Amino acid sequence: MGVPRVPAADRALARPRHRPLAALVALVALLAVGAAVLVDLRTPAPRPADAPAGEFSAGRAYRTVETIAARPHVAGSAANDQVREHLVGALRGLGLETEVQDTVADEAGQLSGAAAGATLARVRNVVARLPGTTPTGRVFLVAHYDSVQSGPGGNDDGAGTSTILEVARALAAGPRPRNDIVFVLTDAEEACLCGASAFASQHPLAADGGVVLNLEARGSTGPVIMFETSRDNAKLVDVFGRAAPHPVGTSFAVEIYRALPNDTDFTAFLDEDFVGLNSAYIDGGAIYHTPLDTPASMDRGSLQQHGDNALGLAREFGRTDLTALRAGHDATYFPVPGGLVRYPGWLTWPLAGLAVAAVLGLAWRARRRGRATAGRLAAGFGLALVPVVAAPLAAQLLWAGITTLRPGYAELLDPYRPVWYRLAVVALAAAILFAWYALTRRRVGPAALAVGGLGWLALIGVALAATVPGGAYLAILPALAGAVAGLVALATRVDGPWPVAAVTLAGAVAVVILLPTVVLLFPALGMGMGGVAALFAVLLGLAALPVVDLLHPAAGGQRGTVAGRARRAGALPALAAGLAAVVLAGVGLRVDRFDAAHPVPTHLMYALDAGTGQARWLSHEEDPQPWTDGYVDEVETVEDFPGLGDAELRAGAAPAANLPAPKLEVLADTTAGAERTLRLRLVPQRSVRLASLHVETAGPGGADVTAATVAGRPVEIEQRHLDGRWWGVVFHAPPAEGVEVTLTLRPRGGQVRLRAMDASDGLDALPGFRPRPPDVGVVGSHSSEMLAVARTYPL
Repeated sequence: MGVPRVPAADRALARPRHRPLAALVALVALLAVGAAVLVDLRTPAPRPADAPAGEFSAGRAYRTVETIAARPHVAGSAANDQVREHLVGALRGLGLETEVQDTVADEAGQLSGAAAGATLARVRNVVARLPGTTPTGRVFLVAHYDSVQSGPGGNDDGAGTSTILEVARALAAGPRPRNDIVFVLTDAEEACLCGASAFASQHPLAADGGVVLNLEARGSTGPVIMFETSRDNAKLVDVFGRAAPHPVGTSFAVEIYRALPNDTDFTAFLDEDFVGLNSAYIDGGAIYHTPLDTPASMDRGSLQQHGDNALGLAREFGRTDLTALRAGHDATYFPVPGGLVRYPGWLTWPLAGLAVAAVLGLAWRARRRGRATAGRLAAGFGLALVPVVAAPLAAQLLWAGITTLRPGYAELLDPYRPVWYRLAVVALAAAILFAWYALTRRRVGPAALAVGGLGWLALIGVALAATVPGGAYLAILPALAGAVAGLVALATRVDGPWPVAAVTLAGAVAVVILLPTVVLLFPALGMGMGGVAALFAVLLGLAALPVVDLLHPAAGGQRGTVAGRARRAGALPALAAGLAAVVLAGVGLRVDRFDAAHPVPTHLMYALDAGTGQARWLSHEEDPQPWTDGYVDEVETVEDFPGLGDAELRAGAAPAANLPAPKLEVLADTTAGAERTLRLRLVPQRSVRLASLHVETAGPGGADVTAATVAGRPVEIEQRHLDGRWWGVVFHAPPAEGVEVTLTLRPRGGQVRLRAMDASDGLDALPGFRPRPPDVGVVGSHSSEMLAVARTYPL
């Protein structure tokens, strides 16, 4: 069967006069635009410690990081007490009204923790206020000062805490703002967001709401991204675009984050109907929550950007009328070199409709002008789906192969040195796009393929408008720009300058919109979801197909020879990109090796039943590393330690340590009808990070929980937490005198079984523990290195 010939007009489009010069100009233009985009995403140079008093100085802020992140300082620990004393002294030294909010609060957001019930904590928030001259409301700068048990928190959240202290210094040194500025350094964020929950729901300064600027870090480097907002954010985003010196943020990120079960302190303020913005830098995620999250790991450029933006926003909100910040709608926004593009979210559907209409108009016009037949247009549309599906799938298969060779990556958010792997994914996406184009261009024609690619962009834009409207711009605007450019090209002479100028401008629009998304998606989702970045890289390629076609070699060479056919098909770019993908992945495996400075992550904890004297090593590693494999073997359902949360863990026998279980004191035991009320005190017998008390709810000895009070606070009983074997409470940072718990139960039989547990951190002193070799590290988990002791109390 013969190959259908491409229409003569289409061949003319493929070979305009001065094609090499046009290709060179278009390529240089797009490279320049791409370079400008990448430069704009770089962090600013950190200012030294002797910078002017009115400016934010990363050099000054870093001194605070070194002080507070000298060692792990989990909520309730002596180290955290020392950090808090330093923060109080620093804020009072600025002349600010400063207090410590000491209270008990429950968790915020969607967290369920390990409680199978409720999670609470004793928190001690540091709160300082800079009074305004004529306040219209309050601006709250928020960060948490506690760290995880497994790391000193140099970035998370030494970055946010030190930024707030330096911003407070700069503001206190200048003229008084119009509105009150409140600096809130929260406790127990890592445990349960309980500090933020306590402030937002209990503190008098929070009673009337206000604007929250939450500062976080999930890594060690990269641009600071404003990734979450309150609802109806248009006016907030406008302030962000005007007042933040380095405004990096996208409405797509906001939409995605709203759909995820992730929470920060910002969640607690949203629950209490505050408005605001949440920002963090997120690259370098391999160190997140690990011992490597030290001050030395911090990129001071990221710290400078955090501070510049926070100071600029605090000053702007400090002089703004805060009574009218709810716009009634969300904004669509994204970064461009030099600023932030933003427009009302209600324009999403009109723009989506316009993009679809423009692409359909382009298809009709291309058919009328003889550039493509209806059959070819349909074929081009169908074939354009191939790279959209193939590139993400190939990226995921590539990463599956890499993790097979380097299984330690499975426990990391991202490799220590991920750049080589990210470039490999982009090269792989390019190889698939070039190969697809080379194989289909001669049969279908460049015009049909270009229209088909724009058609999928338009349809994806419609799908995004229906599901995540803040991300619809990613496909709608490139589709619209490409269709308009195509219409311009069809309305002018094929061999004139306007077709090339039009398609190059449309390609530049795609680069400006999609390249930052590709760059930021890698650290946001990690290499484990590199296929998402590959998808948007392919969408960028489809939007730039007319420019790609300029780079496609015109028909030539010796007909019938392999070299001639390869040149005509344009296979060389595909081969080069494919080879680059293989080389880059190989370089990544060569460069990113585990060593003492970049250890392989492992997870291990110890659980002792003080009643039976049995102990176990436990790990949540699905495929244990060799070091972990020396402690655990088979997967086991761990139901007798409900405070640990995970039901299925790797387990292995361990020697029993001489450690006391928490004591359970019965203060009162009363019965009224079918209900029994127990007033208890749970008292740890050693220094611990948390304590838990669970009631067995299943089986003949179980009981239904109808009401509970912890440390004087009523606890909500949710049905979803009553469906398992246990219902209980976890209390973080328990005081030495213990925690009082009142339970109202409806027993099913005689005795009620209660399971008390407490947990500390550190395995070094345990019998049978062998210290990790230098190249074996600790995974960033809230249960890493946990030492749990439990006992059953039948009552």
